[in-house]
Amino acid sequence: MTNVLVAYASKHGSTAEIAAAVAEALRAGGLQADCVEAADVASLDPYDAVILGSAVYMKRWRREARHFLRAHGSELAKRPFWVFSSGPVGDPAKDNPEWTEPARTIATAERLGARDHPVFGGSMPADPHGMMQRSMAQNTPPEYRDRRDWEAIRGWADGIAAALGVPTGT
Repeated sequence: MTNVLVAYASKHGSTAEIAAAVAEALRAGGLQADCVEAADVASLDPYDAVILGSAVYMKRWRREARHFLRAHGSELAKRPFWVFSSGPVGDPAKDNPEWTEPARTIATAERLGARDHPVFGGSMPADPHGMMQRSMAQNTPPEYRDRRDWEAIRGWADGIAAALGVPTGT
């Protein structure tokens, strides 16, 4: 059975929930999938394929995800590998792709052979802390506070299962 690592770097839990949904969809599709914080991954040895996701803040992936790419780069280049970003909240019409695409980090992932890089919507913390988070929550209409598209996320995971040779249709 194909063994897939879904590693992630999340600040408030939204990206962790996306990673968990990806791992769950892979398992439903017949793969073995472990969902682990990127900072906790010591080796890629038991894994046949890797998915790495990170929250994006101000054009940057989380430090733990960037470190994961550096630390495991030679191993990633030897196996199927995908990445995803999460983060945009608020009115989609006002999205600035420059802020959701960490260009240098994604270029590194592509050099290592990343097969795809979607940007999924993120969500705001349910209980905002600090002046900045509270201000963002107050100024964001409720319908744009959680922009995660679970169907798109599961569909992306189904595509990965298919690429790994597992029939989909779940």
